[in-house]
Amino acid sequence: MMTMRDAFGQTLIELAKERDDFVVLDGDVAGGTGTHIFREAFPDRFIQCGIAEQNMMSVAAGLSTTGVIPIVACYAVFASMRAIEQARNSIAYPAFNVKIAASHLGVDVGPDGATHQAIEDIAIYRAIPNFKVISPADPVELAKALPVVLDMKGPVYLRTGRSPLPSFMDESQDFKMGKAVLLREGRDATIIAVGVMVHRALKAAEILEKENILCSVINMSTIKPLDSAAIIEAAKKTGAIVTAEDHNIIGGLGGAIAECLAGHCPVPLERVGIRDTFAE
Repeated sequence: MMTMRDAFGQTLIELAKERDDFVVLDGDVAGGTGTHIFREAFPDRFIQCGIAEQNMMSVAAGLSTTGVIPIVACYAVFASMRAIEQARNSIAYPAFNVKIAASHLGVDVGPDGATHQAIEDIAIYRAIPNFKVISPADPVELAKALPVVLDMKGPVYLRTGRSPLPSFMDESQDFKMGKAVLLREGRDATIIAVGVMVHRALKAAEILEKENILCSVINMSTIKPLDSAAIIEAAKKTGAIVTAEDHNIIGGLGGAIAECLAGHCPVPLERVGIRDTFAE
């Protein structure tokens, strides 16, 4: 078990040993995002912007025009709401090469409460042109995804996370932007999950197998661009789709897949997620 934020910080350090083309910007939450260990290892490549997320996005936009890749690390609620105007107008509109890495996602955040549980960020960022949206399933996939994100041109919203997760993704498998990963074959339904819900989807499939219900499980770690071909193939093969996400069912993974199915292969769909409410 390893927290996604620790995996993020450690991966940054390993990448910084190999390449000198990126810097990390922090909004006074380095301990919460896992970037404190990067700060200690590479202090000259760590920029403390303070509790000023709007300004941090604008600083990142400016830095990107110099050829440096800025990685903006902050909590998802601040990245997707407090600083969304700057992320949209200063980063997405000119398609600047800025990467936003957001932690503290959904109710998985736990005791920080509803104000810090980002349940809308996927919906917000996938609606903004030029942004790609990625939510790795475990520390292994996060480590595989980060160098791919840095090699891409243009803005990316990367969900990291706070809680410990089991490492279950295949370490020999490369991360491919816009490609879903089939983790389990089934015939009766397909569970498509993202982030912290992927390992839970695999457990759910094991429970259902005992009832002779065989489910495919797909990790949809890239939410935008969406792997529509994989969704359509699964719908045709199993005839029913279940989505699982730690996010509001409105506008998130379930919404994106509903849009795909409605346009290409309508089948029964059940969305598992936060049902348009704040946590208690």
